[in-house]
Amino acid sequence: MRPFSLLLIPALPLLSLLACSKADDTTPATTPTTVEAAVPEVYRKIYGASSITLDGDYVVIKAKNLPDHKSPYYSGTSYEAYNGANAKFKQNPNTIREQNFTYRIPRHPQEATRKSATPLGSIGVSLNGVAFFNQYAGPAQPLTNEIDSFDQYNGHPQGTGIYHYHVEPTYLTISKGRDVLLGFLLDGFPVYGPVENGAAVTNAALDAYHGHTHATADYPAGTYHYHITNADPYLNGDGFFGTPGTITQ
Repeated sequence: MRPFSLLLIPALPLLSLLACSKADDTTPATTPTTVEAAVPEVYRKIYGASSITLDGDYVVIKAKNLPDHKSPYYSGTSYEAYNGANAKFKQNPNTIREQNFTYRIPRHPQEATRKSATPLGSIGVSLNGVAFFNQYAGPAQPLTNEIDSFDQYNGHPQGTGIYHYHVEPTYLTISKGRDVLLGFLLDGFPVYGPVENGAAVTNAALDAYHGHTHATADYPAGTYHYHITNADPYLNGDGFFGTPGTITQ
């Protein structure tokens, strides 16, 4: 049985304005098709991207948003029945569909003078190209009733087929480690796992935006970074610490 994270997570809102494309029954790529030579090394870790390029002060990441693991929300050869540890698992009626996301993320993120709230829909991208969502199932709606629809890797699709993680993406933390870089939010600041220096990260160790500043393996000179934790708000707190870029489809 694969481990089931105890993170309670907000479900993806059906109100998302992002449209879906075709249903997917293919194996997602495990390396980007195109990576521009000048792209900083840390962004090359996003192996699930279709391409990673630079446009001025922005890193442009294109992704199909297809998880590189099987799921009960896939069809065909990528289907796998739920085999996690949540005895209350209840599959939602949605299926994973291929997307065409383009993220424009600040290459040199800085703290915003005026912080902005995270929107419903994708707020960032994980290493396998899957979207991160915030801690809400809808406007001011907690994730309480959504957790039981998460698959064995803590993700699920919303109404237009956008698969996403609200909490710890266990496929990545199992395969990469629980103390490593897991992706980036739209403001350009990195997201790290729920363990740091050999100990679990708690909400009390983080600020209102669910992060803190110090050196990491990827940023030896230090940087602000978010952490995933096992309690609400899981990934992000009161909004973006920096000024967010954009996501289009």
